[in-house]
Amino acid sequence: MAKVLRQLDDEAIERPFNKRQLIRLLAYMKPYKRTVMLSLALMVIAAVSSLGSPFLMSRAIDSLSQGNKLVWLVLGMVALAIFDALCTRGRIRLMETAGRKALATLREDLFHHIQTMSFSFFDTRSAGKILVRVINDVNALNDLFTNGIVNVLIDCLVLVLLMVIMLAANWKLTLIGFSILPLLILLLFRYKNIMRHRWQVVRNKRSNMNGYLHESLSGMRVTQAFVREDENADTFANVNDDIRFHWMRAIRANALFWPLLDVTGAIGTVLVYYFGVKLIQANTLSLADLLLILWYLGRFWMPLNNLSNFYSSLLTASASMERIFEIMDTPPMVHDSEDAQPMPPIEGTVAFEHVTFSYGPEKVVLHDVSFTVKPGQTVALVGPTGSGKSTIVNLISRFYDVTDGAVTIDGHDIRSVQLDSLRRQMSVMQQESFVFSGTIMDNIRYGRLEATDEEVMEAAKAVYAHDFIMAMDKGYQTEVNERGSSLSVGQKQLISFARALLNDPKILILDEATSSIDTRTEMMIQKALEVLLKGRTSFVIAHRLSTIRNADVIMVISDGRITERGNHDELIQLEGGHYRALCEAQYRFMQA
Repeated sequence: MAKVLRQLDDEAIERPFNKRQLIRLLAYMKPYKRTVMLSLALMVIAAVSSLGSPFLMSRAIDSLSQGNKLVWLVLGMVALAIFDALCTRGRIRLMETAGRKALATLREDLFHHIQTMSFSFFDTRSAGKILVRVINDVNALNDLFTNGIVNVLIDCLVLVLLMVIMLAANWKLTLIGFSILPLLILLLFRYKNIMRHRWQVVRNKRSNMNGYLHESLSGMRVTQAFVREDENADTFANVNDDIRFHWMRAIRANALFWPLLDVTGAIGTVLVYYFGVKLIQANTLSLADLLLILWYLGRFWMPLNNLSNFYSSLLTASASMERIFEIMDTPPMVHDSEDAQPMPPIEGTVAFEHVTFSYGPEKVVLHDVSFTVKPGQTVALVGPTGSGKSTIVNLISRFYDVTDGAVTIDGHDIRSVQLDSLRRQMSVMQQESFVFSGTIMDNIRYGRLEATDEEVMEAAKAVYAHDFIMAMDKGYQTEVNERGSSLSVGQKQLISFARALLNDPKILILDEATSSIDTRTEMMIQKALEVLLKGRTSFVIAHRLSTIRNADVIMVISDGRITERGNHDELIQLEGGHYRALCEAQYRFMQA
């Protein structure tokens, strides 16, 4: 529940516009600058063409008595309209293509960076909200990329042309029409500030829903097992109602503003019409010029409103840019040093040298831990939950860096070697055997893509997975669901064993599953585990007594310290020892 509540926390809404982030974002359009330049050229042509028709229409009114001239003017208007439509269509098509490619590159860069982040990054962020960054926030920049910037240039150009033409036609009427401009601009920007805030609240609430929905779907089995459907449905309904409430607030504000804007624009039109008629009566203005000014005045409000919309969209997009670049600018806590060298072929000696580790200043997990493991030895880590067992294996894989001391492999401080060269020679198997959506063949081949089908099958045979795979309708080409929901716990473990064996790691880390399985499957898993551990330096967070008994070294971890160390025969002799108590408890349980 704590995690659910954290996901429902609202994020910061008000964010100042950052010009540097906009420049950084627009840099993604650089590979498509020729497309953008062509689009700008079409934009200029379309803008001029769109303003030509009213001018020709005004001239047509003046030429009503000249039949031939009128026909040509009408044909010119039709030609300009068609030309404008073609140029506009071409510009939109070009910018959409370039914009979508740029967004795809941005999304790929974001995903690539997320994959480089260390475990500490994911410890403090829910998967649902990371999904929002990669999908929703990137999509929120679509309008800015495909239309926003170019439309701003169009609207600015149109405004300049309109002002020039209107002032040339009659500067007095033009100034009368523009007299309401300050009021209109004040209304526009006041409205946009209100709407920007309200739509950001809506997006914030939608982000909360995405995070909650992702967690609910991921934990559906737990939800149904504890009969939490009704409570979760109520929580989801509350989140959904929250979105609806804030959405309707934004809709109501929008519905109130536009009639007010129409009335303000109508006042300017009425003023121009009134004084225009006076000028016509005084024979100082033609009807054609009055209609021309009225037409262009009606066109003037549209680009002005578009600019205000763009400003609002830019402020909204800045929130998405902020969240995207916040992730992209977060350096991974674990990374290669500048002078990192490739890890030589691992022989298998692993040493902790006075290692202290903490997840934060107030949470020290390991206290001055030291040990040395020889090549090929199997080490069983035993201890209560939260004692530090998982932390030890995470430090060996360098998913975290030690706070103090050093972890060495074959005498090399693992902080001085390249991460990929280190991890390629290791395999890590979590307590929950993770299976990706796809075929069983692809799952086993996941850590070694170049492996042949025959090598995949040999690995599966070695860990006793081949028979149950071949018993399926499509064998190794059987499609499995996300997280392997169509497979049993034991089958997922055996597939994970095959995946690890195919990778041929020099160091193996295994968090043994605690799930209950039938006796026959347990025997197969134990046989597979013996094959997997043979000849490798292995660290096993052990829960089965059979695994612990066969280990070369058993380390009992308590409160972040190694309290007992030795093999089974040595530790079972310790009076009052934790390991002896554990064995006696398991014996009593099995006898019961």
